Amino acid sequence: MKQMRKVIEINEDLCNGCGECIPSCEEGAIQIVNGKAKLVADKYCDGLGACLGECPTGALRIVEREAEAFDEEAVEEHLKATSDPASPPTMPCGCPSAEVKTLACADKPNAPADDGPVASALSHWPVKIRLVPPTAPFLDGADLVVAADCVPVAYPRFHQDFLKGKIVMVGCPKFDDMELYTQRFADIFAANDIKSVTAVIMAVPCCKGLPVMINEAMRQSGKQVPMEIVTVSLEGEIQKF
Repeated sequence: MKQMRKVIEINEDLCNGCGECIPSCEEGAIQIVNGKAKLVADKYCDGLGACLGECPTGALRIVEREAEAFDEEAVEEHLKATSDPASPPTMPCGCPSAEVKTLACADKPNAPADDGPVASALSHWPVKIRLVPPTAPFLDGADLVVAADCVPVAYPRFHQDFLKGKIVMVGCPKFDDMELYTQRFADIFAANDIKSVTAVIMAVPCCKGLPVMINEAMRQSGKQVPMEIVTVSLEGEIQKF
């Protein structure tokens, strides 16, 4: 039976198919179809808008319209039908940028820079902070490297010196959403046994917000993880203090 109530509305023109809204919808009401977020069925949407704050383009909003009543039993059946315990957790996304993967690159020897090409030490995908779900299997028991995204460009030995045996996450503390990042790391710390954090930042004022954000995430999660802060100069050298 239809009734006037609040449900999610998705603007397809604004939606970029990133899938950020999907993990926050516990009812599984949103899926990526042909590269766009879609409301699967009105009866799966509780209208509370938990997904709103995750959308980077503002494509989601709550509207009041005639819709099927929210059906908890239907939601349970829907979640059972769409879950696959044998599959590793992934972020449902229309593009491969958010598909969680473990890579074999980290097992390759990492040759010194003067011995020819250097093998990648990247062990996983994705690496962008906003795309790594707290449930990613490579996070539990990990040593994290959280780097400002200018660092790998400025510091030529980033793979050799920082990535071997570690999990890297990158983002920009100046232009990205720090509240979203704080919540993401709080969820990561709460859901996983993180051994250590190395924050690698550039020697510019805006980068100082990255370790501040990580400390706040630890506070919110109730966990304290050892953290080292490494600062890279614009000339690509590690600064000594």
